[in-house]
Amino acid sequence: MRIKTATGDRIFGIVNGTFFCILALLCLLPLVNVLAVSFSSSTAASAGIVTLWPVNFTLKSYQYAIAKPEFVRSFTVSVVRLLLGVGINMVLTIVCAYPLSKDRKAFGARGFYVWFFFITMIFSGGLIPWYMTIQTLGLGNSIWALILPGAVPVFNVILLLNFYRSLPVQLEESAYMDGAGAWQALWKIVVPLSTPALATIALFSAVGHWNSWFDGLVLMSDPKNYPLQSYLQTVVVSRDMTLYQHATKEQLEMLQSVSDRTTKAAQIFIATLPILLAYPFLQRYFVKGLTLGGVKG
Repeated sequence: MRIKTATGDRIFGIVNGTFFCILALLCLLPLVNVLAVSFSSSTAASAGIVTLWPVNFTLKSYQYAIAKPEFVRSFTVSVVRLLLGVGINMVLTIVCAYPLSKDRKAFGARGFYVWFFFITMIFSGGLIPWYMTIQTLGLGNSIWALILPGAVPVFNVILLLNFYRSLPVQLEESAYMDGAGAWQALWKIVVPLSTPALATIALFSAVGHWNSWFDGLVLMSDPKNYPLQSYLQTVVVSRDMTLYQHATKEQLEMLQSVSDRTTKAAQIFIATLPILLAYPFLQRYFVKGLTLGGVKG
């Protein structure tokens, strides 16, 4: 049986699709331009003739970026932050969301703790108390200053506890009847069933850690400890004078095809690449993870 589509619905579908295609292009074109500049020669980039396609194609900017010690060091700091931060975020989010997903009969103080977490998401103590607390605890200028202050992402906790509440209670009850404890029920039943939601909050956490730059600038007194985005912020807002400092003969030859603009574009694209590669693998879980926990059946 074929269902007839009204003319108005078809028009709406065409207009809606056209609008979102244009919106997607507007989001994509700046990235394409950065990529084209990174593959272009310094002369073409300085002349402003590079649009969406490289002019005088060259890989010198990427060779310079990969060989630059400051860039490699900051990239390593971000990778370490990503691995430690996402791991800690996931473990703490799971163990926080699980008890908060229970009803009042199973956990009488549930309402108090839910509001306690929720209020911290709306109101913060302020930038200065946040900075003073981290420094007082001796975390300043260390990798833990980038990880521990955001170890429990409240939005992810709320998202995951709503997902847990949508799971059938009978699954846990049957596990308890077979002699399982709360920890066994959590890690052997609830967590394996929560793959879409866990993939979603892992993506949120990974993007948050990878793109964060302000905390690195504030908490790191030594530029050697900057994560990648903090380092790029300092490079983008000011001219990269390291192009001309202590340059070897090979580097001087490379400078003929490399400029401040092309090296910035290459470093920006390299910094964006990990997230671009991660999204396709997690995209199938993304929408599902957001919607499954939205309404409890």
